[in-house]
Amino acid sequence: MSVRAAAVLPAAGAGRRMGGVRKPLLELAGEPMLVHAVRPFLAHPAVEWLIVAMAPKEAARPPAWLTALDPRVSVVAGGAERGDSVRNGLEAVPADADVVLIHDAARPLVSTAEVDAAIAAAARGVGAVVGVPVVDTLKLADAQRRVIETRKRDGLWHALTPQAFPRAMILDAYRRAARDGISGTDDAALVEHYGGEVVLVEGSRANLKVTTAADLELAEAVLAARRGAARAHAAEQR
Repeated sequence: MSVRAAAVLPAAGAGRRMGGVRKPLLELAGEPMLVHAVRPFLAHPAVEWLIVAMAPKEAARPPAWLTALDPRVSVVAGGAERGDSVRNGLEAVPADADVVLIHDAARPLVSTAEVDAAIAAAARGVGAVVGVPVVDTLKLADAQRRVIETRKRDGLWHALTPQAFPRAMILDAYRRAARDGISGTDDAALVEHYGGEVVLVEGSRANLKVTTAADLELAEAVLAARRGAARAHAAEQR
């Protein structure tokens, strides 16, 4: 049986860490960052719906550069916090969807392979988090930044996105969390809180989140390298 998937991208944040600039709308390699984040999902044959939660004013008049990408794209109004935007997006997912992927709009370098792996894992009836193993030494410090403890990194992962879930599982978790006044550091945390099983799917360290100007520069460099490699490959095929 083929899996029918929907993707939800919260993109309504105020951009406080970027000086009030809305990150999904920042230009990256000549296009809004959001376009780069959306494309790998539209490239996957299982993704039948893509819902972007934008600031209410943007949702009222969605930008043509977004809606013209593909007829599968729709826009809903986001909320004050990321979780509010995700929940609004989830409520707009059709009941026909088997799996829902949730992805940060500020992660423009996600790959189609990561999307595929997340869908495949969630199709087995569990939550799936794309992540990478921790390779750095971790230090626990006090308020004065004095090291209290060096933590073992065995078994620790950095959680990335997309995170994928059976539709009923994630929708139930978000509705219960709203009722109970609970918020999580990521989507999987809510599923875990309510007893759902979540597994890790190894992704790429290139799947970075743009939070600072330096991150944006790094993303530009990665995209330039990818495009250079693609041109070289195309030349070899001629």
